[in-house]
Amino acid sequence: MSVLVIGEALVDRVTDAAGAVADHPGGSPANVALGLERLGAEAVLVTALGDDPAGQLVRAHLESAGVRVLDASSAAPTSIAHATLGGDGGATYVFDIVWDIVTEDLDVGAPTAVHTGSIGAFMAPGATAVAALVDRLRGSATVTYDPNVRPSLMPDHPEAVAAVERMVALADVVKVSDEDLEWLYPGTPADAVAASWASTGPAYVVVTRGGDGATLTAADGRALAVPAPRITVIDTVGAGDSFMAGLIEGLGREGALGGDRAALDALTDTQLGSILERCIRIAAITCSRAGANPPTAAELDS
Repeated sequence: MSVLVIGEALVDRVTDAAGAVADHPGGSPANVALGLERLGAEAVLVTALGDDPAGQLVRAHLESAGVRVLDASSAAPTSIAHATLGGDGGATYVFDIVWDIVTEDLDVGAPTAVHTGSIGAFMAPGATAVAALVDRLRGSATVTYDPNVRPSLMPDHPEAVAAVERMVALADVVKVSDEDLEWLYPGTPADAVAASWASTGPAYVVVTRGGDGATLTAADGRALAVPAPRITVIDTVGAGDSFMAGLIEGLGREGALGGDRAALDALTDTQLGSILERCIRIAAITCSRAGANPPTAAELDS
């Protein structure tokens, strides 16, 4: 299973509730690539890293896990996400980021899946290159997408919604949080949005709901709900990304990745429920420790 991940890699500069500051390699797509490698999948990350200490930190972190990093950047410095943790472990972000990549001449191989989302999928000028690369690969690879909304960086609201909907229509599988949906469609039930999105192209739309678990809506009208275990939360940094990695890897274990959409559509409720349960355990482990630190397959199995 080879997965191409496209999007930002950066440093999460985290200030905890007591005021202590620590730097952690991060960025939603980078976290997904890391999570995939820890679960035993082969991940290639197309991103932008500066030739600076922050970039060296991120690259060493990813490559130590086995991620192949393809730097498609201009000469911009490595981006920083300033994350402040509340007493409940939840994080709020302020970003210092430049996103400008060139992908036309990149040798990305023949992945079975391509994943994108977050800042890399909407921030100009790099988002145009991301969409072009996804469109180029979508005939031979399963496309997965996580909007991972960042309101402080988004364009005006109608433009942001339109950008997200364009990517949803390109995707075979979408993962989105209930908080993201509330920002995108205030007052509209998450299940209604998931059903609407599933009618525009994706086989499955998965909504993560924090401590309430996750739900899945299929294009054929099927719906599943899986609860989450009770845990002690250290912080939520990277939890959604860990869930996303588990979702892609789980689909791959079921033989549902690649150019054959029929294999994806044919997954049974039992198969899908098992995948979601595993994703929730992956996210729960990530929440139980500091930073974007997803579990390995061995940790998960034990």
